[in-house]
Amino acid sequence: MVKSITSFSRSGLMDWLAQRVSAVILGSYAVFMVVYLLASSDLTFEQWQGLFGQFWFKIYTLAALVALVAHIWVGMWTVATDYVKNAWSRFIVLGVIALTNFSYFIIGFSAVWGV
Repeated sequence: MVKSITSFSRSGLMDWLAQRVSAVILGSYAVFMVVYLLASSDLTFEQWQGLFGQFWFKIYTLAALVALVAHIWVGMWTVATDYVKNAWSRFIVLGVIALTNFSYFIIGFSAVWGV
């Protein structure tokens, strides 16, 4: 059996599950944000900061951020392995994706927990 060293979880089933679970988390976060923005027609900075200052929302945002990183990685890994046939090119593409993904996580984490 061949094992891929670049797969998210080294199992197609786990990658599929990670993609679906992360989609549910991201979808619920998006729905929550849309409902919150529609319900707060006259949103002020203090209300916005109050929302992001609550511990439960920081955890929810962090979960959405981790879900985003996992979702991006599984999806882009799948696309790269399907369409980039040269091993070195695929390694470079996946490296750039990994660095970009890591940067997204670090910037998002510092933004959320810096409030």
